[in-house]
Amino acid sequence: MNNIEEFEGVIGYTFKNKKYIETALTHSSYANEHNLECNERMEFLGDAVLELAMSKYLYAVISLDEGVLTKTRAKAVCEGALDYYAAKINLPKYLFLGKGEELSGGRMRPAIIADAMEAVLGAIFLDSGFDQAYEIVKKFFIPYIAEVTSLKDYKSLLQEKLQSEKRTIRYEIVRDEGPANDKIFEAVVYMDEILMGRGMGKTKKEAQQNAAKNALEKEAKL
Repeated sequence: MNNIEEFEGVIGYTFKNKKYIETALTHSSYANEHNLECNERMEFLGDAVLELAMSKYLYAVISLDEGVLTKTRAKAVCEGALDYYAAKINLPKYLFLGKGEELSGGRMRPAIIADAMEAVLGAIFLDSGFDQAYEIVKKFFIPYIAEVTSLKDYKSLLQEKLQSEKRTIRYEIVRDEGPANDKIFEAVVYMDEILMGRGMGKTKKEAQQNAAKNALEKEAKL
C-alpha cells in the first residue's frame, strides 16, 4: 500500500494512524483477497460526517426554509456529487480493488468511488475529529456545490428509466484521441445488446454521461 503517502499529499492531510486511510481505500473485493477489513463500516460513518458537515455549511450560507436546505444537501451529497468531488483528488487512482473488480472496470464505477469518498471522511474523523473532516469538506467539496447541484446525472436517469423493464445497461469506451494530458474519449451505452447512445468527453465519466444523455434524448423522440 505504497500510494498512501501520495494520497496524503494530494489531500494535504497526514494520518496519525495509517490504518484508517488504508481501510478507507480498501474495497471489499481487495479485502476478501487479502483477508483485510474493507471500507464499508467506515463509509457508514463518513456518510454521517458528510451530512453534518454539509448541513453546517448550508445552514450558515442559505437563509431559506428547511425544505430548500434539505433538497440542496441531498444534491450535494448524492452519489453523482461524491463521484465529482472524488475526481478532483483523483481518488480512483488510490483505491485498492480485487483483481476481478479491477478487470471489470470497478475503478470507474461511481458507487465504489462515492463509498470510498465517504470512507475517507470517516477515516479523517476517526483520526482527528469532526473539525478536520470539515476542513476537507470545505477544501474539496464546498467549492463545487454550485456545479454538482446543477448537474444532471444522466446515467442514473437512464438506469431508473430502464430498471422497470429489467434491462441490462452496459457502457464501453470505444475510442480515445489526443495526448495523455488532453484526451477526448468516446463512450457507447448498450441496453442488453442494443446500442442506445454515444457520447464524447474529456474524461471517461463525462463521455459515459453524454452517452446516457444521448440515449435519453433518443428515447424522448420515440
